[in-house]
Amino acid sequence: MGVFSCSLIGNNLIVSAMNDLFERLLILRSPKIGPATYNDLLGRFGTPAAVVDFLSPSQDLRDAVSRELDAAQELDVKFVSDSDDYYPAALKQIKNHPPILSVRGNLDALRRESVSIVGTRHATGTGMNFVADMAAAFAQHSVAVVSGMAMGTDSAAHRGALRAAGNANTIAVLAGGVDYIWPLENESLYYEILSRGAIVSEMPIGFVPKGTNFVQRNRIIAGIGTKLILSEADLGSGSMKTAEFAIQMGRQIYAVPSHPADSRATGPNSLIRSGAAILCQGLQDFFVADQKTQKEIKKSESENAILDKIGTVPVSESVLAEIVGKNISEIKRELVILELQGLIRKTDLGYVRA
Repeated sequence: MGVFSCSLIGNNLIVSAMNDLFERLLILRSPKIGPATYNDLLGRFGTPAAVVDFLSPSQDLRDAVSRELDAAQELDVKFVSDSDDYYPAALKQIKNHPPILSVRGNLDALRRESVSIVGTRHATGTGMNFVADMAAAFAQHSVAVVSGMAMGTDSAAHRGALRAAGNANTIAVLAGGVDYIWPLENESLYYEILSRGAIVSEMPIGFVPKGTNFVQRNRIIAGIGTKLILSEADLGSGSMKTAEFAIQMGRQIYAVPSHPADSRATGPNSLIRSGAAILCQGLQDFFVADQKTQKEIKKSESENAILDKIGTVPVSESVLAEIVGKNISEIKRELVILELQGLIRKTDLGYVRA
C-alpha cells in the first residue's frame, strides 16, 4: 500500500489506493482483529477486498472508517504501511508489528536511526536534565529520539531532542489517536513535535485510550528504537514494561543508575544488577566526544558536583566553594544555572534543593 495521504484525491490510481486503504482499515478496525489475525486473513484470502467480503463489516463500521479518512484529510494525517520505505525499519523486524501506522508531522523522522528513551512521570530534576542532554546529543548526531510524550522523563527526552537544530529529531508514540493530546499539560509540546518531528499511533484517529492501550504503545516505542535507554523508573512501571519488550526484541538496553533509597532507582538498578542492561554513565557511552562536547560534559559534571552538596539544609556560596575546591566567582555562575533550571533555590541562609 505504501504511504497514503488523504489530501491526494483525483485520478484513478489515487481512487484505487483510497479503496485499498479503506479495506485495510476496515479489517484492522474490526473487533478482535490485531496484527497477527490481519496477516493471517490476508494470507488466507489473498486481497483486502476478499477479506472484507469474508468479514462482512457492518454499516456502522464502514461509516466509522469513512469518518476516520475524512478526519485524516482534514488533519493531514498520513497512513504508512509496512511495505513502504517510511515504515520504521527496526519496528518492521518485530513479530506482529502494526501493519499500518497513522502519522502526523515529518515522515523523515521515521527513516532515521532511532533510540528510545523512557522513564517515570515523576522524574527528579537531575534525572530530567540528564535525559534532555542525552536526547539533544542524539538529535545532534541525526538520531531520532523516541518516547511516549508523558510528563517527566518522556517530556524531557522530546524537549532535549528539539533543542537540536533541524527537523525530524523526535518521534512521539501515542496510546490514543494521533490527534488525541494526552496529557493536556503537554499540548504545547505536542504542537512543537508536530511542527518539527513526527507523531505516531496504530489506533484510529480520535481514539481515546484506555489503560491497556498504553502497554500497546510501549511495545511500539521499544520497537522503533534500535536501542533503549531507561532512566528513573519504579519496578512495576510502564517504563519497565517497555524495557521488557525491548529485551524480548533483542534490543540493547542502557539503564541510568540512581540512589538505591529512591524507589525510582529500583527499575534501572535491577536491570543493571541482573545483567539485562548496560550501565549508562552519559554521552561517552555512545559518542566519541569532540573538544566542544568534552567541555560541555565537564561543565555538566561540575554543576552536578555542586548539586550533590546541596540538600534541605541551606549551604552558603563560601562553604560550597570550599567543598568543591572552586573560587566564589565560578560557584556563583554555576549556582545561577542550577537556579534557572529549577533545581535549587536561594534562601536568606544559603542554597537548598528546589
